Amino acid sequence: MNDVVSPPKIPKIGFASLGCPKNLTDSELILTQLSAEGYETSKTFEGADLVIVNTCGFIDDAVRESLNTIGEALAENGKVIVTGCLGARQGESGGNYVQQMHPSVLAVTGAQATQEVMDAVHRNLPKPHDPFVDLVPGAFGVAGIKLTPRHYAYLKISEGCNHRCTFCIIPSMRGDLVSRPVGDVLAEAKALFAGGVKELLVISQDTSAYGVDVKYRTGFWDGQPVKTRMLELVQKLGEIAEPYGAWVRLHYVYPYPSVDEVIPLMATGRILPYLDVPFQHSHPDVLKRMKRPASGEKNLERIERWRAACPEIVIRSTFIAGFPGETEEEFQHLLDFLREAEIDRAGCFAYSDVTGAAANQLPGMLPIELREERRARFMAVAEEVSIAKLRRRVGATMQVLIDHAPGLGRKGGVGRSYADAPEIDGVVQLLPPEKISKQLKVGEFTRARIVGVQGHDLVAQPI
Repeated sequence: MNDVVSPPKIPKIGFASLGCPKNLTDSELILTQLSAEGYETSKTFEGADLVIVNTCGFIDDAVRESLNTIGEALAENGKVIVTGCLGARQGESGGNYVQQMHPSVLAVTGAQATQEVMDAVHRNLPKPHDPFVDLVPGAFGVAGIKLTPRHYAYLKISEGCNHRCTFCIIPSMRGDLVSRPVGDVLAEAKALFAGGVKELLVISQDTSAYGVDVKYRTGFWDGQPVKTRMLELVQKLGEIAEPYGAWVRLHYVYPYPSVDEVIPLMATGRILPYLDVPFQHSHPDVLKRMKRPASGEKNLERIERWRAACPEIVIRSTFIAGFPGETEEEFQHLLDFLREAEIDRAGCFAYSDVTGAAANQLPGMLPIELREERRARFMAVAEEVSIAKLRRRVGATMQVLIDHAPGLGRKGGVGRSYADAPEIDGVVQLLPPEKISKQLKVGEFTRARIVGVQGHDLVAQPI
């Protein structure tokens, strides 16, 4: 009697991805490569042969979350590889910070280190076989695997940053700006749209600076020359998205004068009239201490010009309250700016003295209690401004992308308008359709009439 040969066990890797969308795209690259090499991947640590943790190290809370996740993975699994921004951080007495905190990790790499992560995996868990990348299940062809729901995806156009803002340590972790070849970016976008993505979120550390490092050199897409520059990239993305009826949304856009050229594309509907602009503050003196690349005195004028050219434009931004040396007068200037600029969506951090940030050496460090008190005051004003703007939408009809609709939406669902980026903005709460024949399907668009406001969200009737 012949022995039954059991199929070889497929090695399984648990994966945790922390931090910002830029980190998420790094995770997607690693997961794509793991799947291409025949590894099974999982979001849980249970039953895994080893675990990869992609960390964030931007602020103290993120560092704590990363260290806690590494600790959990070590406790539950024991075999852990660490990558991401925190992996690049040095300890106070030299050496690697993560290895000092968790000496038993198998390996540590910095951000955007797919090959180094794969090398560490191969050393500790040999790959089972070598299939072609095109056979990766659940992937979008050249775009690889995505960790987002299938109807939206992040498109990273560059790595690193040339600015040296005093509150930020990202350049020390991710390096200077390196723009991806424009042909590669557009090929990935096309693959995502062809695979069913209905919303493409363009991300980087500084989207406005795309191509600066390569002097805006000419690349090629579909046999045609295309400049490696934000304007030309966005024009092409809009063209590629149009036949699919898909959205293109811009994130991390610094308020340079060159952004003015993109606004007409928003006014014509080629890309979403939505700008995520990290202003950080409004007072010129605070911005100088921050070493921000754009002058605060001109930002109000810029916003007025953008709204004149595209009245539908929605502006979201992030700010820092309690920066070293910030006076009450400077903070009031920020609150006045928030009201006058009518920032649609605003987030705020109380200043965090991140290890390695130059701002820690500035005079006038404020007590943590005062920083938190100012953050709370800021958010109260931000909410007041945002809700007032939301109320103006009552009675309007908007296109809504459906994110959640159990039972084909018979009891309603949840979606987003052009004004709402996933995870960071509000949502549109969809009521049950009035017509029995009307169905709501995740990843599809519906028209909806806005009937009310609920906190930061809109309430709408599908039509």
